[in-house]
Amino acid sequence: MSFVADLRVVLQGRDFRRLFGTRLVSQFSDGIFQFAVAGFAFFSPESQTTALQVAAGLAVLLLPYSVLGPFVGVFIDRWPRRQILVLAPLVRGALLLVAAGLVAADVPDPAFYAAALGVLAVNRFFLAALGASLPHVVPAERLLAANAVVPTAGTVVTFVGAGAGFLLRALAGGDDLGVAVLLVVSGVVFGLSALIARLMDRMLLGPWPDPDRPQAREALRNVVTGLADGARHLAGHRFAAATVGAMAVHRFFYGMATALGIILYRYYFTDGDADAALAGIGLVVATSGAGFFVAVLITPWATGRFTIERWVPIALTAAGVLSAALVLPFQEWGLAAAGFVLGVAGQSVKICADTAVQRDVEDIYRGRAFSLYDMLFNGMYVLAAGLSAAILPANGKSYLAVAIISVGYPLAAFAYRTVTARSRARLG
Repeated sequence: MSFVADLRVVLQGRDFRRLFGTRLVSQFSDGIFQFAVAGFAFFSPESQTTALQVAAGLAVLLLPYSVLGPFVGVFIDRWPRRQILVLAPLVRGALLLVAAGLVAADVPDPAFYAAALGVLAVNRFFLAALGASLPHVVPAERLLAANAVVPTAGTVVTFVGAGAGFLLRALAGGDDLGVAVLLVVSGVVFGLSALIARLMDRMLLGPWPDPDRPQAREALRNVVTGLADGARHLAGHRFAAATVGAMAVHRFFYGMATALGIILYRYYFTDGDADAALAGIGLVVATSGAGFFVAVLITPWATGRFTIERWVPIALTAAGVLSAALVLPFQEWGLAAAGFVLGVAGQSVKICADTAVQRDVEDIYRGRAFSLYDMLFNGMYVLAAGLSAAILPANGKSYLAVAIISVGYPLAAFAYRTVTARSRARLG
């Protein structure tokens, strides 16, 4: 009920509704695009997917967010943000049309991935501009409610977009032409977000002129030193650092589980039937998304009852134990159930990490701490996929991978409890 109440409150603002609408349309498009890339990289009937290709596909989807993330703020704080929200969708739409043409023309895969990286790089600017614009359309006393609503709604809409992509693929086919159709639809939908953004005043979203602001070149140099300062500051706050570390560890094991699931569905469960594999992994994604939503509902209650220090290791330990019990039989139902468990546990840990950084890190360092957070969030996921490429067999049935996941989670929980207990003892 808290989510619904918060949504009702913030939707009273006209400019918030427009900014929120821009986000929802763009993230719906993101869902279609991510499904198209996943279908092309992992479930194309014309290709034989390997664990290495899975790692490469995940890198394309996630690395731009890690590499570009800390640097885009330099430009977001200099260019009119409303104009970014108008122009970026048009640029991205054009790049998606190029990517669709490359797929339809059956060009080599690296050319497609290069176009996809361009799409994601533009999207990083767009999302950063959305985040920086929020305080301009929400009163300060409602900002917390807006921050509770926006990410959850965006994630849900991305899942809905992926579901729409699944239905479109069923209509257009799973071959290269079908992928091209999905990319075109994603580009057109994303372009619609520009029409919503145009309804806002040109200077509504800032930034305001600042004569003391450093030049862009100097600011870019300062990003690297600023990240180092932010890392030192975060390390000095052991509770926040430990909770961010718990989130990073989860993302590593979740990345391994993702690669394991894709290869299992592609070859072990379906004997290479790409459409059946995609339907199966789609069910896992759906159960994981349901787990995300359940975590949003239960984490405030759980942290109020147990505290963050206890809830994080409970979530991590449960993820490891239940993953072993559900996945080791190597049955399809087990992977779907494990998707739900990891969704609940992972989103719970992420909410706790968000709260720890917001609560314990000084405001002057908070932006840099979240930049590091963002890099770890995506980088650990890709790193895990790379490890999976080295250890997974061709059909994906790996007791070693399951053992690493199921043992690694409880070990991370023990390390977290040790660090936070020592930190509490020092403060006490």
